Amino acid sequence: MLIDLIMKINVGDNQTIKEIQTNFSERYPYLKIEFFTKPHEKFRGSSKESMVDSNTLIKNCRSVHGEGEIEIFPSTKVSTLENKFREVFGLHVQVFRKSGNVWIETTVTDDWTLEKQNNEAESFIKDIQGHEESYFN
Repeated sequence: MLIDLIMKINVGDNQTIKEIQTNFSERYPYLKIEFFTKPHEKFRGSSKESMVDSNTLIKNCRSVHGEGEIEIFPSTKVSTLENKFREVFGLHVQVFRKSGNVWIETTVTDDWTLEKQNNEAESFIKDIQGHEESYFN
């Protein structure tokens, strides 16, 4: 059912970044979002120095205040999600994808959908695990 595919993230000043990150990762376990003090350009990464600690309250790192929510579909492109956070809430976010034991910024694949990003990471990790199992057996 289409309604099941819609993810709604509520954003309010008194939430922590961690709450939003957890909500997002429950739907997309192989992706995560990080918050930054400065925007990044399309297809470019964000500097680690500008990453905001996950215990920070939303009101302390945004330029647009007020309650609201973002609806996210599996077909939502990474760049679209990042733009929504910036335009609606004044928040600078970057999507990361799990690649083995590390998290990589999705800068080169900002035009991929969230579903494709998540599926790609899941397949990669399962492929690695399969190779490890056959290696040790």
